[in-house]
Amino acid sequence: MKKFVLFITMCLMAFPVKADEGMWFLMFIERLNHRDMQKMGLQLTAEEIYSINNNSLKDAIVQFNGGCTAEIISKEGLVLTNHHCGYDAIAELSTPEKNYLKNGYWAADKSGELKPKSLFVRFFVRMDDVTKRILGKVNDKMTEPERNKIIQQEIAAIEKENNEGGKYTVNVRSFFQGNEYYYFVYQDYTDVRFVGTPPESIGKFGGDTDNWEWPRHTGDFAMFRVYGDKNGNPAEFSPNNVPLTPKHYLPVSMKGVKEGDFAMILGYPGRTNRWMPAGGIEQNVKYAYPAWVEGAKTGMDQMKVYMQKDEQVNLKYASKYASTANYWKNRQGMIDALTKHNTARTKAAQEKKFNKWANKKANKAKYGNVVATLNDYYEKTNLKARHDNYLMQLVRTAAYGIMPYSLGNTLQQYYAENEAKRAEMLPKLNEQIAGAFEEFYEPLERDVFAAQLNLYADRAAAYGLPEMVNTLKSQNGGNFKSWVNEAVSNSIFASKASMDAFLKNPKPEMIANDPLYKMSVELVGKLRNRSDAQQKLDNDFAKAFRDFVAGLRESKLAPIQYPDANSTLRLTYGKVRALPADKRNDAKINNYTTFEGMVKKYKPNDPEFDLPARLLELNEKKDFGEYADPAGYMPVNFLTDNDITGGNSGSPVLNGKGELIGLAFDGNIEAMAGDVIFDANLQRTINVDIRYVLWVIDKYAGAKHIINELTIRK
Repeated sequence: MKKFVLFITMCLMAFPVKADEGMWFLMFIERLNHRDMQKMGLQLTAEEIYSINNNSLKDAIVQFNGGCTAEIISKEGLVLTNHHCGYDAIAELSTPEKNYLKNGYWAADKSGELKPKSLFVRFFVRMDDVTKRILGKVNDKMTEPERNKIIQQEIAAIEKENNEGGKYTVNVRSFFQGNEYYYFVYQDYTDVRFVGTPPESIGKFGGDTDNWEWPRHTGDFAMFRVYGDKNGNPAEFSPNNVPLTPKHYLPVSMKGVKEGDFAMILGYPGRTNRWMPAGGIEQNVKYAYPAWVEGAKTGMDQMKVYMQKDEQVNLKYASKYASTANYWKNRQGMIDALTKHNTARTKAAQEKKFNKWANKKANKAKYGNVVATLNDYYEKTNLKARHDNYLMQLVRTAAYGIMPYSLGNTLQQYYAENEAKRAEMLPKLNEQIAGAFEEFYEPLERDVFAAQLNLYADRAAAYGLPEMVNTLKSQNGGNFKSWVNEAVSNSIFASKASMDAFLKNPKPEMIANDPLYKMSVELVGKLRNRSDAQQKLDNDFAKAFRDFVAGLRESKLAPIQYPDANSTLRLTYGKVRALPADKRNDAKINNYTTFEGMVKKYKPNDPEFDLPARLLELNEKKDFGEYADPAGYMPVNFLTDNDITGGNSGSPVLNGKGELIGLAFDGNIEAMAGDVIFDANLQRTINVDIRYVLWVIDKYAGAKHIINELTIRK
């Protein structure tokens, strides 16, 4: 047997598998990709993937709550996505007594499905090219502000023309840095209910330690359901709503995966920057990302102190902490990968070739100064990039950074109006105040704010600090803790209680003089302010970058044929593909992980590597049922070489028949430069094996009724 495995491995090495770069528009699949996909194992027609007139795969793919992807997997609107995508909703619905994050939850029937306050899914209806229409309205003689104004006017007209009286949401998006434009038509459903999730010890197994790492053993999935009115139309939450009958849903394959199997992913990748110049990469590695990493870690450390002490606080901040931690590790991984692979040097070599082409007589007028303008921009904005990232992490992790500004401005507007207008504004004002303090714990917020101000005042000073920060820094020796404590004690924005007290006896003149409000106004103002010089830099850069991308495409010096990700629906295809052998993985081929490997990581009562007692009992009995691989092991995760990024979390991994074989949830840290440059050797997508998902639902949770709802192909 060993000899046979060795023979197969050698054959695979002799015929290397190419990773397929690209996040492709569905409307161009037939023209650009279909033949290649067929050769790799696709058995569907292009029409079965994307059709305007007939049901197709695209009808089963939804954007989940604006930041992830999910898929419809039953004729009753059952939605599958990642545990971490549903994390916020699960935390919101949890209490210390009914802690669904910690213990998991499965609705026994539809009456037990829970409605979070705010959750939506977005169905993709159609798209079309409006490049000629939009760019036909502008010319090279216009300034950037003039150009942008006309483009925005045309975008507004296109969106209105295609929304069918408000039935649809329409977005016009630019691609290739403003060289092409497409519109996208969507339909949103807001009655989305929580169906079930495994406990955090399964759904988040490995925690921050294993995040972005391989080998991986995470059951990163959760389930929801879409509801509509009796006619299947979107509707606000109502007990009379019924489960949506989708145009298409995904069948589930139990056949498993092996090396070289075709795999395609449809989803909503968030953002890539594959056209980014060398100067931008250098700026991120040396200035922007280190500030992001340090700022995020500062906020996380302060949050963790209180989260570990109090389960109620832990639930309030669980989602915020997880999101911060995810990008903290992501950005550090990008620093390491971009540095290790000398990505800036690779880009600089490309720019040198481009500059030579650009300065040929036929090209010089349009492209001759492009590279110089780009380099000038990055040189002059390096300190700003560092400053802005420290300040951005402050306002993201510290509620006192931005909340007083937001609430204070609303209150000032409210008190400036007459009685009739106030009565009209009051419900929204009360809603804003309630929302601001819903996930809020004052002692934690004091410490986060003080720590972030300390860091910001120290690290970002070279760019220039807001006047108030600079003054206080010189007065307190750089330690803002005492000032924060005093400011909070004397602020109407300190807590829900202080806010309520102010509203009972309002003195509007107090708002402008409130210490937290004054600080917040200066911080937000510093982040948003653009001097005339900065505006000119930004405008020159926008034109130069647009021309740079146009020139790279015209000269054929760039191999990229697809636009950068920008949260629009894309298809990526590739194969199940191993990484080099890793002694940490007990699998025979390093393209999957096993239940046994997961149990070996088990650490009792560890916040990252604990496992439920029932799961361990089932392992002892080897009670894997029909979900085990024919080879005898229970699969957990597997690897493909698909080209994905953030936003693809929750995306379905499909075989050549369009059947669900897994759920994408992460990338590997070795390829963290992938948002900037695709690495055909290292790029991998980490996926939950659908067989593990089914096993958890059936054997672990005992939710057989969910299994019975699915179309399973064995």
